[in-house]
Amino acid sequence: MKKTIILFFVVALSITTKAQQDPMISQYMFNGLFLNPAYAGSHKYISSSLLHRTQWVNFSGAPKTMLLAVDGLIPTKSQNMGGGLIIAHDRIGATEQTDIYANYAYQLKLGKGKLAFGLKAGASNYAFKSDGLTIWDDGDEKFTGRRTAWLPKFGFGTYYFTEKWYAGISMPTLLAIDANHDFAFDVNKASFVQRHYYLNGGYVFKLNDKFKLKPSLLVKYLPAAPLEADINLNLLYNDQLWVGASYRSKDAVVLMLEYQTNSKFRVGYAFDFTTSKIRNYSTGTHEIMIGYDFGKDLIKIKTPRYF
Repeated sequence: MKKTIILFFVVALSITTKAQQDPMISQYMFNGLFLNPAYAGSHKYISSSLLHRTQWVNFSGAPKTMLLAVDGLIPTKSQNMGGGLIIAHDRIGATEQTDIYANYAYQLKLGKGKLAFGLKAGASNYAFKSDGLTIWDDGDEKFTGRRTAWLPKFGFGTYYFTEKWYAGISMPTLLAIDANHDFAFDVNKASFVQRHYYLNGGYVFKLNDKFKLKPSLLVKYLPAAPLEADINLNLLYNDQLWVGASYRSKDAVVLMLEYQTNSKFRVGYAFDFTTSKIRNYSTGTHEIMIGYDFGKDLIKIKTPRYF
């Protein structure tokens, strides 16, 4: 059994050590809760997003990701606290990861905008299934069936936003508690999880009455891996249609569309053109997002959702 547990974690770690251990998506700039718990409650209404991503189509064992995010202001007199929920499921080959996180943000007025501090608490379930695997080692112990492990996690972030621009810093996994490791505040020593650091920001420029331009940037830092960055540029037409493109360093070029059908409903699509060597075995990545915003203050909003 001990060998089996070690094998499970070795396989899971080998898949994720050189990549992002958190689910990777392309349309995060349309819902910052995917990156930062301090984003919760940054709008005066309840916002929800459902996303499905099929990565590296035709590549055997490629990642498939589903995400559900809901956030809004907590109804208090001060209107300075936000709450949110994220449920994510990520499958890579024989491994699966399911995340359930509650998010809390506290906002302070600062200048023309608000500065928010956010906390994230929840757990990740890691699972390994041997179904469909070909095992060449005919040793005395067969690795069959399903093995799972729960890992409680805590994250932190800060987020500053105005009507036209935003900036944030977050650590999605500040602390993880692994029963197979001694407790430590250094997450790299306390578990097999690697600590990620995200820095992102964006600005909306009004070009004329019909067009607005939103450049944005996401920098991802993992101590054991090279620095990565997403450079994004989105054009908004008539406060309804977003057309955009992204460059993800050493990985992909992304084309995106998002259509705001009305003040409540929006739908988005992204296609990743893989630039790494995986492009020889894959036909790209598809990602679909559906969003729905609701709440009593929604009808009072005169400007569209920029971020």
